[in-house]
Amino acid sequence: MKIGVDVKKIGLQSGVVLATFCLIAAAAQELRKAPELAYNVPGQGEKLLSQYHGKVVALEFILTTCPHCQAASRLMTTLQQEYGPRGFQALDLAINALDDNRTPQQADALVAAFANNFQVGFPVGWVPRDRFLSFTGFSITELTVVPQLVLIDRKGYIHYQTPPRGDEMAMKEATIRQRIEELLALPASSSGRSSARVHSAR
Repeated sequence: MKIGVDVKKIGLQSGVVLATFCLIAAAAQELRKAPELAYNVPGQGEKLLSQYHGKVVALEFILTTCPHCQAASRLMTTLQQEYGPRGFQALDLAINALDDNRTPQQADALVAAFANNFQVGFPVGWVPRDRFLSFTGFSITELTVVPQLVLIDRKGYIHYQTPPRGDEMAMKEATIRQRIEELLALPASSSGRSSARVHSAR
């Protein structure tokens, strides 16, 4: 009788393990294609995220008044200098540029001042808040913190995205470096569905 019970338990456990493995494998294949994103860069006008196709992109959504965003921009400047020659591109987009009824010209001035004051060594632009929410898939009713970091591979697939409330570990320099290295190491011909990575840095 005991043998029969043990066999059933083993069978049940094997089934659970197999189901779990299948779920993990399916999740790994469900990388989300980064939507097209139009943004403005001071002095350059409208740009498209797709212009960086073929590069590993670290896209940060920031507030120009946020100390954590300012620190993140300094880190990204270092990473841009280090990884840029290998095909890495950092990009900061301010989501507060149009707040307080600013005009696009005033938004340009605000973002340009941010980039100059903190000596940002890569493009800094701005997008309306609703465009940020659409890109990330966040709800307007969710509590959202900044910076929000999205890491995109050379084929345009999102591998890592911080959750709305943020993730302290995901924003640590060591974690960001590791993930950038992982994406830079992927073959340029790899498809998004065959790359085993996760959706969000939760």
